Formats: sequence, structure tokens, C-alpha cells
Amino acid sequence: MASEPGMTATLRQNIDRLAERRHRRRADAPLSERIADRITGFTGSMAFVGLHLLLFGGWIGWNLWGSPKFDPSFVVLAMVASVEAIFLSTFVLISQNRMQAAADARADLDLHINLLAEHELSKLAGVVERIAHKVGADTDAETMRDITADIEPGKVLDALERQE
Repeated sequence: MASEPGMTATLRQNIDRLAERRHRRRADAPLSERIADRITGFTGSMAFVGLHLLLFGGWIGWNLWGSPKFDPSFVVLAMVASVEAIFLSTFVLISQNRMQAAADARADLDLHINLLAEHELSKLAGVVERIAHKVGADTDAETMRDITADIEPGKVLDALERQE
């Protein structure tokens, strides 16, 4: 595996694992979600805009200047557009719900990793403090107490909620 400049092998492996996991999650998604994602993907494209310009433009042009007029008051066109909007908004919401669930899972993982790193760094700071005392290095007791203290996530979340 060739590595790009500035990237370690571990970073490359992590990227590959994340890509594989994302691919697996898409492949394992229920058929209804895969269909909704495809529809949402197409409806968010310029091809969809072009198709609508042709269809609606043709419909309007035919009923303004063509003969015979099948929808002269454009009531049927309005109904078709309304039904289409209902279905498209539902497909978009299905896709957004799936994306939100994935974002929530990533946020939970991120929080867990950050809490674990904070805990490990606090323990490591304690080791560094003990080494400093053994070699006679001067340490600021208050700063070391802050650095080595374990943070309680619940208290942090409570304080953030009070601020809001």
C-alpha cells in the first residue's frame, strides 16, 4: 500500500477502515433506504432539473399554444406538482433521518474517544508529575492538580446545559 506524503500508515489504515465501514453500512441498509437515497440523489441533480424543465415546459407550452389542450387551466399540472412535492419531501426526510442517525453515532464515538483520551492524558500527567518530583524539577502544584484531575462528563454536560 503506497502512502501519500504527510500521511502515516496508521492514518491510511484508519481511512481505509472508515471507508470500508461506510461501504458496508450502505450495502446493509434496508432496500427502502437505498431506494430513498437513490431517488434523493437523482432529485438533487441537474439532470432532474433539466427533466423538469422539459416536462413542465412542454406541458405549459402545449396547453398555451398547442392543440388539443389537455390541461388549459393547469389544474392537473398543479396537482401533479403537489403530489410530486409530497413524495420528494418524504424521500428527503427518510435520507436525512438516516444521515442524522449516522451523525449521532459518530458524535457518540467522538465523545467516547475524547473522554478516553482526556482520562489517559490525566493519568499520563500524573506519571510526569511523579517523574518531575523524583528528578527535582519544579512543578506548579495547582496546575498539576488541574491537569491530573479526572473530568466527570456528566458535570460538564450539566454545566453546558445550564449555560444554554
